[in-house]
Amino acid sequence: MAETTERRQQAGRATAMPKADGLHVSDAEAPSYEVLRPYGRSAGDADRFPVYKDLEEHLLTTHEHPDPVVAHVMATCAGYAYSDAETVAMIMARLGLEDNHCRTISMSVDGMLIDSTAHLVRSRSGRVAILAYRGTPPLNGIDWLLNLEVEPEQITYWYGEPCSAVHAGFYRNVRATRYEVLGALMRACRPGPVRVSPHDGSEADGGDRVVDGALDALYITGHSLGGAMAALMGVMLRHEDKFRELTGRLKAIYTFGQPMVGTPQFAAAAERDDFLREKVIRYVYDKDPVPHLPPASSGRYQHFGKEYRSTVQRVSSSLFGLLDRGGGACRPRSGDPKYAPLPTTQMPGLLGLVLANLAFLGNKFTLTRSLPMVYSFEDHLPQHYISAVTPSDVPNEFGD
Repeated sequence: MAETTERRQQAGRATAMPKADGLHVSDAEAPSYEVLRPYGRSAGDADRFPVYKDLEEHLLTTHEHPDPVVAHVMATCAGYAYSDAETVAMIMARLGLEDNHCRTISMSVDGMLIDSTAHLVRSRSGRVAILAYRGTPPLNGIDWLLNLEVEPEQITYWYGEPCSAVHAGFYRNVRATRYEVLGALMRACRPGPVRVSPHDGSEADGGDRVVDGALDALYITGHSLGGAMAALMGVMLRHEDKFRELTGRLKAIYTFGQPMVGTPQFAAAAERDDFLREKVIRYVYDKDPVPHLPPASSGRYQHFGKEYRSTVQRVSSSLFGLLDRGGGACRPRSGDPKYAPLPTTQMPGLLGLVLANLAFLGNKFTLTRSLPMVYSFEDHLPQHYISAVTPSDVPNEFGD
């Protein structure tokens, strides 16, 4: 018991694994709630952590999607996927996956325009897993270059028809870490140690943690590029025979600010799959330009799955700010996501990206904030997606 307490008190520290086939793997366990509440509990105060008291059970038993709790959890996980294993494990513990384990798998090859990172979070029992792909960091030039590699590429197996193709950069990026990710998922289908060597599957240093339950519910999520990778991984799990063991465990895919990943033929083939049509849930925040990419001038692309959009009343918010002596009034930017029967379409050309950058700058000033805009990179930030799907009656990941 003393060893377990000491291990949980020190949890959150990542254990780096050796590189295997160019991959870097690290593990972290979530800190205990005693660590997350450094000042203890004050009499009369609400207990802010965990945000959801029975999150694992909710993720196991939810069948209808989108679900507000699942959307909040997935958006938060996708937003913090830009960080490391320790941070992801800590945030997911705050939300309700106490004593979770996070394995981070990454590969970066600048010359090949590869920058692929996946976080696999497993619940304490091992019955629930969340696979979160990292999106495009704002200052990472390699990721922006792979986003611009828009020439379609045929996938490596028959999917719909010969003209069915996907975004070459997204496809290569998800394949870079695919086998280690899928290896970790396949191992999760059986009880056993959570830390194993990326070389041969043997128990690795620090592999004292064993889960008794096998994986029952798998969710995949991501923001921006991470959303594109999540959608492509979902297609692979549904249509590659060697991954059939995972198909029945996949519950839903939630993406936020996701660009289009395939041609209209590819999207049509995905829509013929009941799961990809109904359980791929895409969120679009107001004027976010990324869901409109790639532009039509680069070739024809199309979304698949269900789309939910948030709309923000910018003009009224900015006018209230001006009336309040220069912008002191506070108006929430988040809008409740609504189902959109017609999916987001492509922007005509690269001029849309120029306008999106100008709108981003204009949003920093009260006088220009209310100007009508077509696209704005401000709306692509993951924190806006998290705010839009956070239920009004629950605290956020900070316990506020």
